[in-house]
Amino acid sequence: MSKADNIFIEMCKDILENGVSSEGQIIRAKWPDGTPAHTIKKFCVINRYDLSKEFPILTLRPTNLKAAIDELLWIWQKKSNNVKDLNSHIWDSWANEDGSIGKAYGYQLGIKHKYQEGEFDQVDRVLYDLKHNPYSRRIMVNMYNHNDLHEMNLYPCAYSMTFNVTGKKLNAILNQRSQDVLVANNWNVSQYAILVHMLAQVSNLEVGEFVHVIADAHIYDRHIPLIKELIQRTPYAAPKLLINPDKKDFYDFKVDDFVLEGYKSGAQIKNIPVAI
Repeated sequence: MSKADNIFIEMCKDILENGVSSEGQIIRAKWPDGTPAHTIKKFCVINRYDLSKEFPILTLRPTNLKAAIDELLWIWQKKSNNVKDLNSHIWDSWANEDGSIGKAYGYQLGIKHKYQEGEFDQVDRVLYDLKHNPYSRRIMVNMYNHNDLHEMNLYPCAYSMTFNVTGKKLNAILNQRSQDVLVANNWNVSQYAILVHMLAQVSNLEVGEFVHVIADAHIYDRHIPLIKELIQRTPYAAPKLLINPDKKDFYDFKVDDFVLEGYKSGAQIKNIPVAI
């Protein structure tokens, strides 16, 4: 069994057995038929993944790593807020007629800020520090800009990353305010694990721990039977992640530079209802 599967199973069991229901509360989310989309949740779930031991992709069901990486590059490399720069359609519901999602995600990472060492956007500042000042305790990004929230079509869910180098290992913490566990958990874990691998490779570092902090980890009511079936499945061993070793510049990475060797998984869950 892969460690990622075990973490996912234990998290879901904890939410189902010890979580708190939103029944009786006023909630924003609704199902497409207009019914309130209630959840059962746990506050502040913290999951730790040792990237030096395995790549944390779920095997209980497949995670579309190529699409997850494409979204990651859209935000962190292209620094775009327009769905026309994205190959999938996962953001279409939050885009206007021009394709913009407002001043969210990639837009925030592309804003330049003044520092003592010069002017950088947030991604370039991380790249600079990992190369010139790797043991700094100030290497982080934050996309939750309160000044621009009114111009965002969706407030950032995964909103900040903190990087910390210990010895030669690059560790990272992803902070997420809210997460739909069935739909998005391993998607976010896989893509931000890829980000740590990318940054480590271009900074001549090794990958260390990836820590995922979720303030509101929830399972929607219509997802409960799907989750219960999913966590009863038999997991497979974790696959091996292969990265093109020739890529030394963060902005040169492409989706095809990442390959999973020996990835086996259970069947995909189709037609998952998504609350909006």
